[in-house]
Formats: sequence, C-alpha cells, structure tokens
Amino acid sequence: MPTPKEIYQPILDQIQADGLYKTERRITTAQGVCIGTVEAGEVLNFCANNYLGLAKDKNLIIAATGALKEYGFGLASVRFICGTQTPHQQLEHVVADFLNMDDAILYTSCFDANAGLFETLLGADDAVLSDALNHASIIDGIRLSKAQRYRYGHGDMVDLEAKLKQTSHSRIRLVATDGVFSMDGDIAPLDRIVELARAHDAWVMVDDSHATGFVGKTGRGAAEYHGVLDEIDIITSTFGKALGGGSGGFTAARQEIVDILRQRSRPYLFSNTLPPPLVAASLKVFEMLTSTTELRDRLEENTIYFRNKMTAAGFDLRPGEHPIIPIMLYEAPLAQSMAARLLDKGIYVIGFVYPVVPRNQARIRVQISASHTRSDLDQAITAFEEVGRELGILKKNRD
Repeated sequence: MPTPKEIYQPILDQIQADGLYKTERRITTAQGVCIGTVEAGEVLNFCANNYLGLAKDKNLIIAATGALKEYGFGLASVRFICGTQTPHQQLEHVVADFLNMDDAILYTSCFDANAGLFETLLGADDAVLSDALNHASIIDGIRLSKAQRYRYGHGDMVDLEAKLKQTSHSRIRLVATDGVFSMDGDIAPLDRIVELARAHDAWVMVDDSHATGFVGKTGRGAAEYHGVLDEIDIITSTFGKALGGGSGGFTAARQEIVDILRQRSRPYLFSNTLPPPLVAASLKVFEMLTSTTELRDRLEENTIYFRNKMTAAGFDLRPGEHPIIPIMLYEAPLAQSMAARLLDKGIYVIGFVYPVVPRNQARIRVQISASHTRSDLDQAITAFEEVGRELGILKKNRD
C-alpha cells in the first residue's frame, strides 16, 4: 500500500506550482482593525469577518467573563443530556424574536447547522434547489440528504422557475440560497425567489452568515433588505462573523421545523453544547443590535467611501453594496503577489484563488469593518494604489 507521502505529496507539489497553496499567517494580538503579526509586525486588518468590530468589544468581554464565573467553562455534554442552561434557551428565544421566527436551535457552527438541516427535513420524495454559488456547507449538507438535487444558475430566476416546474411532483421543494455570497458580496434576490417559491408552493431557506447583524435597515439580514423577512421559512446563520466573531451558529424557522431538528439533527444531537461565555456574549450582541443601528450605519458609510475611492483609483471591483469588496485580478499568482506586497506596506489582505473561487477569477477580498476609521481606509487605499501602479493593474494605467 502506498504511503501518505507517496499519495499526497505530488498533489501538494502541484498546488504549490499552480500558485494555489494557502499559508496561515500568525496573529499575536486580539482580533481587530490593528493587529500584530509574526510575519509583518503591526498591520491594518482588511480581511476579517469582524463587520461590526465586536470581536474584542469590552461589553462582550464583560458578559463572557461573568458567564465564565457563574456557569463555568463548558458543560461536557450535548444539549439533551445535561447541556442546556437557562442562557441557551434565552439565546434561542432572542434569535427567533430578532428574525421574526417561531423558534431557533443552536449549533456549534453554521456549517453544522447546514449539515444537519437537509438530511433531517428531506427524504427521497423531496427536492432541493440550490444556487450554483452556495457556500460549501450548504452543498455538503445537501449531499447528506436523500433528496433529489437540482442546481440553478447563480441568481438566475428563469432557471430557478424551470427547476421548480421540473420538480412539481415532489412532496417538498426547498429553495436553498446564501443571503450574501461570500466571494462576490452580492445579495441574493430574495424578493424574486420568494415570489417564485410561493407561486410553486415551495419553501425558502437562507444562509445569512454574511448578513445577520448589519444587512438591512435594522441588521436583520438579506430578507429584511428585500422586505421579505416574514416570507422566509428557514434562516441559518453564525455568531462567528458580525455577531462577535466567536463561534456557534443557529437555525431559526417555523416551530415544527425546529422541533424535528431537536429530535433528529445529528450535529445537534452529537455535538457539545455551546460554552456559556459564548452564549452570554451573543446575548449581549443582540441587546446592542436591538437598541441602536449605530454600528451597521457606520459600516455602511465606510463601505460606500472605500468602494467609491477604489473605483475612482482604477481598480476592477465587483459592484455591490456589501462590505465584502472583491478586487478582481483574475490570475492566481498576481493575487498572491499583490497580497504579499500589501502586507509589506502594512495592509493585511488575502488573495483568494481556486478552489475557493473559480479558476481565472482570483481576487483580493477586502472586508470593511465599522471599526475602521477614515484614516485606516485612506491608508489602505493609498497602499492599494501604490501596489496597483507597481503591478500595472489599474484601469487607467492600461487604457
């Protein structure tokens, strides 16, 4: 039998040769706008999912510390044995209320929430219709189910309607989509999806991980953005991005859906419960979100400013309104080189290449935070312009 080295080293060598090898930079400080790194010292961070800047917020730290002292570090149990404390149920109620759902159920991650969803709800007589650019967790979750699988073109409502007609014989038809697509930052057309789903008696599921807390006028996500919050059947999301950046996820849905997930969803039944400090910090986040929109408003202002300045500088940006801002470079080595040069100038970004994005669609994915100051944004824009001129990639340089 061949050894692991004989099997995998040639694959690793090819990944390296193709410029697709991913390395992990080491951070020496708490997550935030200004972070310390082993490789480049102190840098400005423009690649975190820390959209609202809450990863080291003092209010969350106080809440987490208090829960650590009162409820302990962890429960060493799944929920149904001895892993449910009062704050767990409080958080589920708060999440459900925030999203206008009947109930919610907590998971160790949104990946687990998606992994445990489709297998539990859908059988061989059902069909799931998935956007072509959905997150890997939705794709993997669908693979675990016995449902018939259909993929419609990204944001293509004509194709979705054709698939809905094609599956008219199915018991359940579930349309599954990201609320915001993580590589392009585009918001799913949920108003049109809901319209089609209702016309064809289908359900709608949304993974809103890159939207909960800041997309929509009050931060209730892509469904609020499109005015269809009350029309979505299932919403999954995470506490690991805008909502403090820790870990954990949830599914919010109609009561019977949540009830069956509690009884049958394998990641819920066979994974440890969320640790009390994380639960307490998450409760504090929702308290903050329901009292003011100051953070999401500041994030929106920062996003508009950065997008406008970078477009004027001659960069090729994917259009949109989201704080995920793809700087398109297309060639993988170019994206890796640009990220390295920006790090030398004190700007921490990552080059995204295949297989995270399609071949020949390499990019720098900038992510804006409410914690970025105007000075931070200007420093990053200046660095991008300098590197862009060095590499000859600015549109006005090529014209």
